[in-house]
Amino acid sequence: MKKLLLTSAGFTNTKVGDVFVSMLNKPVTETKILFIPTASRTEGEMKYVQESEDELVTVGILKNNIVWLDIDDVSTVEPFDQYDVIYVCGGNTFYLSKKLAETGMDKKIIEMVNNGVVYVGASAGSVIAGPNISISLSGDANDVALENMKGLELTDKVIFPHFQHEEQGIVDDFKNKLPYEIIPLTDMQAILEIDGRSSLIE
Repeated sequence: MKKLLLTSAGFTNTKVGDVFVSMLNKPVTETKILFIPTASRTEGEMKYVQESEDELVTVGILKNNIVWLDIDDVSTVEPFDQYDVIYVCGGNTFYLSKKLAETGMDKKIIEMVNNGVVYVGASAGSVIAGPNISISLSGDANDVALENMKGLELTDKVIFPHFQHEEQGIVDDFKNKLPYEIIPLTDMQAILEIDGRSSLIE
């Protein structure tokens, strides 16, 4: 069973955290998380990464069960079958995509999710779960000159995180450019998708 929780801003809305706990296949204190902060390269971005970890601890995950991935030394997080959840943090979507592809973690994430590991995305982590990441051009600099805009294709939906109503024109523009369903999410919203059936959390 494929389980995705695609958020704009993690568990800012505590209801999203409650839904996350309900998705787990074992007690929250026994759940082990592969935590991927790769998209965050600046001090400001890392502040939100730390908030994401703090939110996981708040809902009951033990800090020792949150294993940070060093994308340049993937071997430190093996074996991969020890994890119940993959949490992909926010930051620069294009840098994230480039590094996942370079290290082969993109294929590993897809394999894990297809085998039932829960996928949680925050911001860039939600965008990259979809079929195409070009919508991030509206907010992220493609400073790694990424040409392939293909996402992980864990879902057929494109997430537009941190949506504000004045950005509706941007969303409409991408709806005309991309042949996918585009879902704008405010920081208080998230999408729960289980085996392709999705619902909005707000």
